[in-house]
Amino acid sequence: MQENTKKIKKTMNKGFLLALIASITWGVSGAVQQIVAKDMNIPAMWFVGVRTIAAGVILLAVALVVLPKSEFFSIFKSWKETLTLFAFSIFGLFLNMYTFFYAIQQGNASTATILQYLSPLFIMLGSIIFMHKKVLRVDIISFALALLGVVLLITRGDFSRLAIPFSSVLWGIGSGVTAALYVVIPQRLIAKHNGLLVTGWGMLFAGIFSNFFHPVWVNVPHLSKTGLMGVIGVILLSNVIAFLLMVFSTKFTTAATISITDAVQPFTTLVLSVMFLSLSVNFWEILGAVIVIVAIYVLNRFDETTV
Repeated sequence: MQENTKKIKKTMNKGFLLALIASITWGVSGAVQQIVAKDMNIPAMWFVGVRTIAAGVILLAVALVVLPKSEFFSIFKSWKETLTLFAFSIFGLFLNMYTFFYAIQQGNASTATILQYLSPLFIMLGSIIFMHKKVLRVDIISFALALLGVVLLITRGDFSRLAIPFSSVLWGIGSGVTAALYVVIPQRLIAKHNGLLVTGWGMLFAGIFSNFFHPVWVNVPHLSKTGLMGVIGVILLSNVIAFLLMVFSTKFTTAATISITDAVQPFTTLVLSVMFLSLSVNFWEILGAVIVIVAIYVLNRFDETTV
Protein backbone atom coordinates (compact mmCIF):
# COMPACT_ATOMS: atom_id res chain seq x y z
CA MET A 1 0.00 0.00 0.00
CA GLN A 2 2.76 2.41 0.97
CA GLU A 3 4.74 1.43 -2.13
CA ASN A 4 1.74 2.19 -4.37
CA THR A 5 1.29 5.56 -2.65
CA LYS A 6 4.95 6.42 -3.30
CA LYS A 7 4.59 5.38 -6.94
CA ILE A 8 1.48 7.55 -7.40
CA LYS A 9 3.20 10.50 -5.73
CA LYS A 10 6.26 10.05 -7.95
CA THR A 11 4.05 9.96 -11.06
CA MET A 12 2.16 13.10 -9.95
CA ASN A 13 5.44 14.89 -9.30
CA LYS A 14 6.65 13.93 -12.78
CA GLY A 15 3.51 15.43 -14.33
CA PHE A 16 3.86 18.59 -12.24
CA LEU A 17 7.52 18.97 -13.27
CA LEU A 18 6.66 18.58 -16.97
CA ALA A 19 3.87 21.17 -16.67
CA LEU A 20 6.22 23.52 -14.78
CA ILE A 21 8.88 23.26 -17.50
CA ALA A 22 6.19 23.86 -20.13
CA SER A 23 5.03 27.04 -18.39
CA ILE A 24 8.62 28.29 -18.04
CA THR A 25 9.17 27.54 -21.73
CA TRP A 26 6.07 29.55 -22.68
CA GLY A 27 7.37 32.38 -20.50
CA VAL A 28 10.75 32.30 -22.26
CA SER A 29 8.94 32.29 -25.61
CA GLY A 30 7.05 35.44 -24.62
CA ALA A 31 10.30 37.27 -23.97
CA VAL A 32 11.80 35.98 -27.24
CA GLN A 33 8.71 37.13 -29.12
CA GLN A 34 9.41 40.70 -28.00
CA ILE A 35 12.63 40.58 -30.03
CA VAL A 36 10.57 39.55 -33.07
CA ALA A 37 7.70 41.99 -32.46
CA LYS A 38 10.01 44.97 -31.97
CA ASP A 39 11.71 44.23 -35.30
CA MET A 40 9.56 46.45 -37.52
CA ASN A 41 10.77 44.59 -40.63
CA ILE A 42 8.71 41.55 -39.59
CA PRO A 43 5.00 42.02 -40.46
CA ALA A 44 2.59 40.48 -37.96
CA MET A 45 0.60 38.57 -40.58
CA TRP A 46 3.74 37.08 -42.16
CA PHE A 47 5.05 36.03 -38.75
CA VAL A 48 1.76 34.44 -37.70
CA GLY A 49 1.58 32.58 -41.03
CA VAL A 50 5.11 31.19 -40.77
CA ARG A 51 4.68 30.34 -37.10
CA THR A 52 1.40 28.46 -37.46
CA ILE A 53 2.27 26.57 -40.64
CA ALA A 54 5.65 25.44 -39.28
CA ALA A 55 4.18 24.45 -35.92
CA GLY A 56 1.24 22.67 -37.57
CA VAL A 57 3.50 20.60 -39.81
CA ILE A 58 5.79 19.65 -36.90
CA LEU A 59 2.93 18.70 -34.56
CA LEU A 60 1.16 16.66 -37.24
CA ALA A 61 4.43 14.89 -38.06
CA VAL A 62 4.80 13.96 -34.38
CA ALA A 63 1.16 12.80 -34.31
CA LEU A 64 1.76 10.65 -37.38
CA VAL A 65 4.60 8.89 -35.55
CA VAL A 66 3.11 8.44 -32.06
CA LEU A 67 -0.61 7.96 -32.79
CA PRO A 68 -2.48 5.23 -34.66
CA LYS A 69 -2.81 6.07 -38.38
CA SER A 70 -6.57 5.55 -38.17
CA GLU A 71 -6.87 8.61 -35.91
CA PHE A 72 -5.02 11.05 -38.18
CA PHE A 73 -8.03 12.22 -40.25
CA SER A 74 -10.73 11.25 -37.75
CA ILE A 75 -11.76 14.86 -37.09
CA PHE A 76 -12.89 15.30 -40.70
CA LYS A 77 -15.44 12.49 -40.59
CA SER A 78 -17.98 14.94 -39.16
CA TRP A 79 -18.90 18.27 -40.76
CA LYS A 80 -19.77 19.71 -37.34
CA GLU A 81 -16.35 18.79 -35.94
CA THR A 82 -14.62 20.10 -39.06
CA LEU A 83 -16.40 23.47 -38.72
CA THR A 84 -15.49 23.58 -35.03
CA LEU A 85 -11.86 22.95 -35.98
CA PHE A 86 -11.98 25.86 -38.46
CA ALA A 87 -13.51 28.13 -35.78
CA PHE A 88 -10.75 27.12 -33.37
CA SER A 89 -8.12 27.81 -36.04
CA ILE A 90 -9.37 31.30 -36.87
CA PHE A 91 -10.94 32.70 -33.69
CA GLY A 92 -8.69 30.88 -31.25
CA LEU A 93 -5.23 30.29 -32.69
CA PHE A 94 -4.94 32.86 -35.49
CA LEU A 95 -6.53 35.82 -33.69
CA ASN A 96 -4.77 35.03 -30.42
CA MET A 97 -1.31 35.04 -32.00
CA TYR A 98 -2.13 38.15 -34.04
CA THR A 99 -3.42 40.20 -31.08
CA PHE A 100 -0.61 39.00 -28.80
CA PHE A 101 1.99 40.06 -31.38
CA TYR A 102 0.58 43.60 -31.56
CA ALA A 103 0.18 43.82 -27.78
CA ILE A 104 3.93 43.18 -27.48
CA GLN A 105 4.83 45.44 -30.39
CA GLN A 106 2.85 48.38 -28.98
CA GLY A 107 3.94 47.75 -25.38
CA ASN A 108 6.09 44.97 -23.95
CA ALA A 109 6.04 41.19 -23.59
CA SER A 110 5.55 41.21 -19.82
CA THR A 111 2.37 43.29 -19.82
CA ALA A 112 1.01 41.49 -22.90
CA THR A 113 1.56 38.09 -21.25
CA ILE A 114 -0.22 39.15 -18.05
CA LEU A 115 -3.17 40.63 -19.99
CA GLN A 116 -3.41 37.40 -21.98
CA TYR A 117 -3.31 35.55 -18.66
CA LEU A 118 -6.75 37.07 -17.93
CA SER A 119 -8.38 34.50 -20.24
CA PRO A 120 -10.06 32.52 -17.39
CA LEU A 121 -11.74 35.77 -16.35
CA PHE A 122 -13.21 36.18 -19.85
CA ILE A 123 -14.36 32.55 -19.80
CA MET A 124 -16.15 33.26 -16.53
CA LEU A 125 -17.75 36.46 -17.89
CA GLY A 126 -18.82 34.63 -21.05
CA SER A 127 -20.45 31.91 -18.95
CA ILE A 128 -22.38 34.54 -16.97
CA ILE A 129 -23.51 36.52 -20.03
CA PHE A 130 -24.25 33.77 -22.55
CA MET A 131 -24.94 30.70 -20.40
CA HIS A 132 -26.65 32.56 -17.52
CA LYS A 133 -24.25 31.07 -14.98
CA LYS A 134 -24.97 32.06 -11.41
CA VAL A 135 -22.56 34.72 -10.17
CA LEU A 136 -20.49 33.34 -7.30
CA ARG A 137 -18.57 35.18 -4.62
CA VAL A 138 -15.31 33.90 -6.10
CA ASP A 139 -16.27 35.49 -9.45
CA ILE A 140 -16.74 38.92 -7.87
CA ILE A 141 -13.56 38.69 -5.79
CA SER A 142 -11.47 37.50 -8.75
CA PHE A 143 -12.86 40.16 -11.08
CA ALA A 144 -12.24 42.97 -8.56
CA LEU A 145 -8.69 41.77 -7.84
CA ALA A 146 -7.87 41.35 -11.53
CA LEU A 147 -9.23 44.83 -12.33
CA LEU A 148 -7.15 46.38 -9.53
CA GLY A 149 -4.06 44.48 -10.67
CA VAL A 150 -4.46 45.55 -14.31
CA VAL A 151 -4.95 49.20 -13.31
CA LEU A 152 -1.75 49.13 -11.21
CA LEU A 153 0.08 47.31 -14.00
CA ILE A 154 -0.77 49.74 -16.81
CA THR A 155 -0.45 52.92 -14.69
CA ARG A 156 2.49 51.89 -12.48
CA GLY A 157 0.63 53.53 -9.58
CA ASP A 158 0.27 56.92 -11.30
CA PHE A 159 -3.44 57.08 -12.12
CA SER A 160 -3.06 60.29 -14.14
CA ARG A 161 -1.49 58.49 -17.10
CA LEU A 162 -0.91 55.11 -18.71
CA ALA A 163 2.56 53.59 -18.49
CA ILE A 164 2.05 51.84 -21.85
CA PRO A 165 0.15 52.95 -24.99
CA PHE A 166 -3.62 52.48 -24.79
CA SER A 167 -3.44 50.50 -28.05
CA SER A 168 -1.23 47.94 -26.29
CA VAL A 169 -3.84 47.57 -23.54
CA LEU A 170 -6.58 46.97 -26.13
CA TRP A 171 -4.48 44.43 -28.06
CA GLY A 172 -3.59 42.73 -24.75
CA ILE A 173 -7.23 42.47 -23.71
CA GLY A 174 -7.96 41.14 -27.21
CA SER A 175 -5.32 38.46 -26.70
CA GLY A 176 -6.98 37.54 -23.39
CA VAL A 177 -10.39 37.21 -25.07
CA THR A 178 -9.02 35.13 -27.94
CA ALA A 179 -7.03 32.99 -25.48
CA ALA A 180 -10.37 32.25 -23.81
CA LEU A 181 -11.78 31.21 -27.20
CA TYR A 182 -8.64 29.11 -27.70
CA VAL A 183 -9.65 27.16 -24.58
CA VAL A 184 -13.43 27.02 -25.00
CA ILE A 185 -13.96 26.30 -28.72
CA PRO A 186 -12.02 23.00 -29.01
CA GLN A 187 -13.18 21.44 -25.71
CA ARG A 188 -15.53 18.90 -27.34
CA LEU A 189 -12.96 18.10 -30.03
CA ILE A 190 -10.23 17.43 -27.47
CA ALA A 191 -12.63 15.29 -25.43
CA LYS A 192 -13.12 13.05 -28.48
CA HIS A 193 -9.82 13.37 -30.36
CA ASN A 194 -6.17 13.57 -29.34
CA GLY A 195 -5.13 17.12 -28.38
CA LEU A 196 -1.99 16.81 -30.50
CA LEU A 197 -4.11 16.28 -33.62
CA VAL A 198 -6.59 19.04 -32.78
CA THR A 199 -3.83 21.60 -32.23
CA GLY A 200 -1.72 20.39 -35.17
CA TRP A 201 -4.59 20.66 -37.67
CA GLY A 202 -5.68 23.91 -36.04
CA MET A 203 -2.23 25.43 -36.47
CA LEU A 204 -2.02 24.33 -40.09
CA PHE A 205 -5.43 25.79 -40.98
CA ALA A 206 -4.63 29.01 -39.10
CA GLY A 207 -1.49 29.32 -41.24
CA ILE A 208 -3.42 28.69 -44.45
CA PHE A 209 -5.99 31.30 -43.41
CA SER A 210 -3.30 33.92 -42.74
CA ASN A 211 -1.91 33.36 -46.23
CA PHE A 212 -5.06 34.85 -47.74
CA PHE A 213 -3.91 38.17 -46.27
CA HIS A 214 -0.12 37.85 -46.59
CA PRO A 215 1.32 34.79 -48.36
CA VAL A 216 4.52 33.79 -46.57
CA TRP A 217 6.43 33.69 -49.86
CA VAL A 218 5.49 37.28 -50.83
CA ASN A 219 7.55 40.25 -49.56
CA VAL A 220 9.59 38.03 -47.27
CA PRO A 221 11.20 40.34 -44.68
CA HIS A 222 14.96 40.61 -44.49
CA LEU A 223 15.78 38.87 -41.22
CA SER A 224 18.88 39.54 -39.19
CA LYS A 225 20.47 36.59 -37.42
CA THR A 226 18.77 37.73 -34.22
CA GLY A 227 15.39 38.03 -35.94
CA LEU A 228 15.72 34.61 -37.59
CA MET A 229 16.71 32.98 -34.31
CA GLY A 230 13.78 34.74 -32.65
CA VAL A 231 11.26 33.41 -35.18
CA ILE A 232 12.63 29.86 -34.93
CA GLY A 233 12.79 30.15 -31.14
CA VAL A 234 9.14 31.17 -30.79
CA ILE A 235 7.98 28.35 -33.08
CA LEU A 236 9.98 25.67 -31.29
CA LEU A 237 9.59 26.93 -27.72
CA SER A 238 5.95 27.98 -27.71
CA ASN A 239 4.18 25.93 -30.34
CA VAL A 240 6.16 22.68 -30.20
CA ILE A 241 8.24 22.03 -27.08
CA ALA A 242 5.99 23.67 -24.46
CA PHE A 243 2.85 22.21 -25.99
CA LEU A 244 4.25 18.67 -26.15
CA LEU A 245 5.48 18.91 -22.56
CA MET A 246 2.03 20.03 -21.41
CA VAL A 247 0.34 17.21 -23.35
CA PHE A 248 2.67 14.63 -21.77
CA SER A 249 2.11 16.12 -18.29
CA THR A 250 -1.62 15.34 -18.50
CA LYS A 251 -0.76 11.64 -18.60
CA PHE A 252 0.79 11.81 -15.14
CA THR A 253 -1.19 14.36 -13.14
CA THR A 254 -4.51 16.21 -12.92
CA ALA A 255 -5.66 19.42 -14.60
CA ALA A 256 -5.98 21.05 -11.16
CA THR A 257 -2.32 20.31 -10.41
CA ILE A 258 -1.24 21.55 -13.84
CA SER A 259 -3.16 24.82 -13.38
CA ILE A 260 -0.90 25.66 -10.42
CA THR A 261 2.02 26.02 -12.84
CA ASP A 262 0.19 28.56 -15.05
CA ALA A 263 1.36 31.50 -12.94
CA VAL A 264 5.00 30.68 -13.70
CA GLN A 265 4.61 31.81 -17.33
CA PRO A 266 3.97 35.57 -16.77
CA PHE A 267 6.55 35.68 -13.97
CA THR A 268 9.15 34.10 -16.27
CA THR A 269 8.45 36.63 -19.00
CA LEU A 270 8.59 39.49 -16.48
CA VAL A 271 11.93 38.40 -15.00
CA LEU A 272 13.54 37.80 -18.41
CA SER A 273 12.24 41.13 -19.72
CA VAL A 274 13.87 42.94 -16.80
CA MET A 275 17.12 40.99 -17.08
CA PHE A 276 17.63 40.96 -20.85
CA LEU A 277 15.17 43.33 -22.54
CA SER A 278 15.83 46.47 -20.47
CA LEU A 279 12.32 46.54 -19.01
CA SER A 280 12.09 48.94 -16.09
CA VAL A 281 9.49 48.11 -13.44
CA ASN A 282 8.51 49.71 -10.15
CA PHE A 283 6.85 48.40 -6.99
CA TRP A 284 3.29 49.17 -8.15
CA GLU A 285 3.76 47.41 -11.46
CA ILE A 286 5.10 44.28 -9.75
CA LEU A 287 2.27 44.44 -7.20
CA GLY A 288 -0.26 44.70 -10.04
CA ALA A 289 1.21 41.67 -11.78
CA VAL A 290 1.12 39.66 -8.52
CA ILE A 291 -2.51 40.65 -7.86
CA VAL A 292 -3.59 39.62 -11.37
CA ILE A 293 -1.85 36.26 -11.06
CA VAL A 294 -3.38 35.63 -7.61
CA ALA A 295 -6.84 36.60 -8.92
CA ILE A 296 -6.64 34.17 -11.82
CA TYR A 297 -5.25 31.44 -9.58
CA VAL A 298 -8.20 31.89 -7.20
CA LEU A 299 -10.61 31.74 -10.14
CA ASN A 300 -8.95 28.62 -11.58
CA ARG A 301 -8.86 26.97 -8.18
CA PHE A 302 -12.43 27.56 -7.04
CA ASP A 303 -14.57 28.22 -10.14
CA GLU A 304 -15.38 25.17 -12.26
CA THR A 305 -16.24 27.22 -15.39
CA THR A 306 -12.57 28.08 -15.91
CA VAL A 307 -11.27 24.53 -15.86
